[in-house]
Amino acid sequence: MMVLLVIVAGLGVVTLLVILFAPHIRKYAAGGVCRSPVSLEGKTVLITGANTGIGKETALELAVRGARVIMACRDIDKGEESADSIRASCAHAQVEVRQLDLADTCSIRAFAQKFLAEVNQLHILINNAGVMMCPYTKTIDGFEMHIGVNHLGHFLLASLLIGLLKRSAPARIVVVSSLAHNFGWIRFHDLHSQGSYNSGLAYCQSKLANVLFARELSRRLKDTNVTVNSVHPGTVNSDLTRHSTLMTIFFSVFSTFLKTPREGAQTSIYCAIADELHSISGKHFSDCAPAFVAPQGRSEETSRRLWDVSCEQLGIQWD
Repeated sequence: MMVLLVIVAGLGVVTLLVILFAPHIRKYAAGGVCRSPVSLEGKTVLITGANTGIGKETALELAVRGARVIMACRDIDKGEESADSIRASCAHAQVEVRQLDLADTCSIRAFAQKFLAEVNQLHILINNAGVMMCPYTKTIDGFEMHIGVNHLGHFLLASLLIGLLKRSAPARIVVVSSLAHNFGWIRFHDLHSQGSYNSGLAYCQSKLANVLFARELSRRLKDTNVTVNSVHPGTVNSDLTRHSTLMTIFFSVFSTFLKTPREGAQTSIYCAIADELHSISGKHFSDCAPAFVAPQGRSEETSRRLWDVSCEQLGIQWD
């Protein structure tokens, strides 16, 4: 009984301290803020997964700055709802929604074909969409969902749009990764987790793939005036945890310590627009500043091998 009272009392003290120091905790948790005054008038931006979370907040901010923002969303109805919300917040917003399912290469190819036929410039591509800790499922093409959507889907999309980005240069590609890349390894012997599956490790592998892709693509785009950087948005309180009941509860209880989607979008926005990054490429950012990359994320051998394997898996050539 005494132990229980001590536990209850301890929880009460912790709760009281959190309440008392909440303003200071929130200020620290919010992280870096993009303070660039850059206008995006005349610029065209494509953001995947822009109907919710940091994708939506990124779309709003870039639309406010005058860009034409194309929101690529799997669920077209939710995308239109988000676009309406952005227009309500910013009367002059130029936002449009296009259907894109990154778990289906046919959808990606159809999206790109229509996009290239109708859009003559692309200055900023933000690979934002992703899945996290979902049960073992496969994409339409048989890829494990995390590596299929978070890496291979975006890899194919970028390969189809890279010509337009080069013609629109200066241009930028922002790849949303995660601190979780530190805990990931590219399992070339079982890339799609057919031998064994752990949703957390599958997510970490896909986020490491994002970092490696950004670094390798940057190397291949040298002297093209198209830059590529990856970002860690921070620990954001969003619906990305919807597949994990435990993480959903954890995020709800400790929401004071987490970033809001608007706060989580700041580094993506910073890498997309900041003047000081006009020639910076192949780097990783967090809180609007350069960030640490795990040793396995800095391996040129791994990045080149992943590039070749990705091309093979997708049945494409991208030199």
